[in-house]
Amino acid sequence: MKRTVLLVALTVVTLVASACGRGDETGGGAREGTEVESGKASGEITVWAMGTEGEKLSVLAEDFMEENPDATVTVTPVPWDGAHSKLATAIAGRQTPDVTMLGTTWVGEFAKTGALDVVPPDLVAEDDFFPGAWETGVVDGTSYSVPWYVETRLLFVNKAVAEKAGVTEPPTTWDGLKQAVRDLRERGGARWGTYLQPGQMGAWQTFMPFVWQNGGEIHDGERFRLDSPEVAEAVAYYQSFYDEGLSTRNRLREGEAEPKFISGEIASFVSGPWHIGLLDELGGKGEYEVWPMPSGSGEYTSFIGGSNLSVFENAKNRDGAWKFVSYLTRPEVQVKWYQTVNDLPSVAAAWDDPVLAGDPLLATFGDQLGVAKAPPPIPTWEQIAAGVDTELEKVAKGTTSPEDAAKAMQAHATSIGTGG
Repeated sequence: MKRTVLLVALTVVTLVASACGRGDETGGGAREGTEVESGKASGEITVWAMGTEGEKLSVLAEDFMEENPDATVTVTPVPWDGAHSKLATAIAGRQTPDVTMLGTTWVGEFAKTGALDVVPPDLVAEDDFFPGAWETGVVDGTSYSVPWYVETRLLFVNKAVAEKAGVTEPPTTWDGLKQAVRDLRERGGARWGTYLQPGQMGAWQTFMPFVWQNGGEIHDGERFRLDSPEVAEAVAYYQSFYDEGLSTRNRLREGEAEPKFISGEIASFVSGPWHIGLLDELGGKGEYEVWPMPSGSGEYTSFIGGSNLSVFENAKNRDGAWKFVSYLTRPEVQVKWYQTVNDLPSVAAAWDDPVLAGDPLLATFGDQLGVAKAPPPIPTWEQIAAGVDTELEKVAKGTTSPEDAAKAMQAHATSIGTGG
């Protein structure tokens, strides 16, 4: 997600306690979805979608209704700020729409309430999607949502600074990345070689790829693993950028990083594809490039996020709802959606379209998406992530050691549990 919403433990408890539908079945192993009747969609299909997507989805809804003249799609835009509580209230009161957009880290929580329908086996194919994206909708072996759009994180690099520094190739290792960032500062003339978010809300999305790159993990299926040597080493590596003066210890305000990057004061930063539009609007078009994330002792990977689509268990028009979801995952529809709001397709085949394949920046994002990962879809992840953010801020300020930070992350996660 582009915006992270903190969840409260009481909300999870309340939702699970008041679950509608077959909530008692969600933890009992993989479930098979019920097939959808063939033929065109009909009847009213109610949809909730957040932010810009909610405001623009009518573009695709109109096309769908042209193909399905007996169907009516009603889209309700929902502000991100109130989306989680609105969904929780709707589930508790059994007043849900047919379809909802969900942040990828919300799926586990809402699936555990029993409120989400299982994805039908006949409408969408797992192999059509980026593996990391599909996994965000799988809880206890059962698919409760379908990836709609995706994003991942790369390193944006100021081309002029890189050229002056003599950094001509993206680094592929941790040592190579550290040296490149050092060169961007010392030889390229940047005040900061990079900007890594120093804690606070959402910092885990920048940090967690380093854990995976080092062979670490969040949860092994039995217990949290945030206190492992691999995680502590990733924390130490992250901290070294602050200790060596390569990244500022202070979090930049919204809108502050972009002009500093374009001017060369900050030589690089980690972010997602939405920054292409932001930088281009500020006159930076053509002045930067994107590098894939490196690998440590583990995988070459990054974070994958975005949003999924789910149908509620008590949907009034289940068949029509799933047919609309299936329509939104057609490759050609995904390309049109990218052209409408710049959301990157979750379906791999859409990336073969010249609209995306012909853009070298997007092609790099597409390559990274093929190996990107997401946190496990556990109901309490947002609360656990808040604890990671808190420890990262201490690490950035130098008030705790990597080992102590990893232990604190583990203790926080263990005290909360998985919510299963």
